Amino acid sequence: MSFDDPIDRFGTHSVKWDMMETLYDVPKGQGLAMWVADMEFRPPACVQKVLTDMADHGVYGYYGDDRGYLDAICWWMRERHGWEVEREAIFTTHGLVNGTGLCVDAFTAPGDGVVLLTPVYHAFARVIAAAGRTVVSCPLAQVDGRYAMDFDAWDAQMTGSEKMLILCSPHNPGGRVWTTDELRGVAEFCRRHDLILVSDEIHHDLVFPGKKHIPMPVAVPDITDRLVMMTATTKTFNIAGSHTGNVIIPDPALRERFGARLAALGISPNSFGLRMAEAAYSPEGAEWVDRLMAYLDENRRMFDDTVNAIPGLRSMPMEATYLAWVDFSDTGMSIEEIVTRVEKQGGIATNYGPTFGKGGETFLRFNIAMPRSMIENACARLKDVFADLQ
Repeated sequence: MSFDDPIDRFGTHSVKWDMMETLYDVPKGQGLAMWVADMEFRPPACVQKVLTDMADHGVYGYYGDDRGYLDAICWWMRERHGWEVEREAIFTTHGLVNGTGLCVDAFTAPGDGVVLLTPVYHAFARVIAAAGRTVVSCPLAQVDGRYAMDFDAWDAQMTGSEKMLILCSPHNPGGRVWTTDELRGVAEFCRRHDLILVSDEIHHDLVFPGKKHIPMPVAVPDITDRLVMMTATTKTFNIAGSHTGNVIIPDPALRERFGARLAALGISPNSFGLRMAEAAYSPEGAEWVDRLMAYLDENRRMFDDTVNAIPGLRSMPMEATYLAWVDFSDTGMSIEEIVTRVEKQGGIATNYGPTFGKGGETFLRFNIAMPRSMIENACARLKDVFADLQ
């Protein structure tokens, strides 16, 4: 399988492609979907094989004996991230948006504040608000064109009503890989304000050469009394439709509270997701991820070179993820005019920056996890619709 092979996803119930015309008014035959964060690549052969084996067997009953699945998670975290995980600490949820909702439900009460370091993944705020909690936006600072922590400003914002902080590590949409010192700063902030720390690390495998992701419990081993970790195979291996994620809780008391909510809501995982995850977390899966990141690195270079050559546009340096975060503020245009050019004239569907919260007002997010020919197409379209600036 080559990452260069185009795959026609129209008519497959793909939200990214089949809903593009409805949501963006971008005609099917002309549109380029660069919004939803899934990839235009098939997963590794080991994942495909396990599904084929299940289909060949033909009986889809209840799943049991999850020892292999749990062992695969522990192996992956130890081998790829230097993080020792106990089987007993692992809970499986229907993806990490579901995991976020369960954390909010288990560890906060209606009216409590939940801190987000914005701009950040838009589903967090949606889940918090839907649960009757209050979103507390703490804007990230920009230092030398990258996001940075601003603890002094955030300390001044706290009122005592805040009970939880959700960290995105690596950061979506800014692509930052947080340093050990930054992670320690987050941990100290949570201690000062007595916050549960939920660290969403779904992008932890998607890190570019020269950078290294550090899991929160590795960076700050003594924070586990208030730490909830969220990880998944879904983003790494492009199997988001399996809706399988892991909430990993080192502390027994927090574990008991979370497990009680999981049991009360009758949540249990599906066999397809568990089998796919176990197959993915393997030496074959690791080799595939390494090849994927080398391919995405060239996509990143090509896309950023094009964007940064257009006056008024700036792509934030991407250290992780496959999501380019492009700032249009120096064009002097409104977000409406920017969207008109990119979407209506260029036929490119993107995520709108304002949906990511404070600090995202002048940005669009572009998904670059696609065959190189599609990146070339996107670059040509952007150069064309902003030709008057060049």
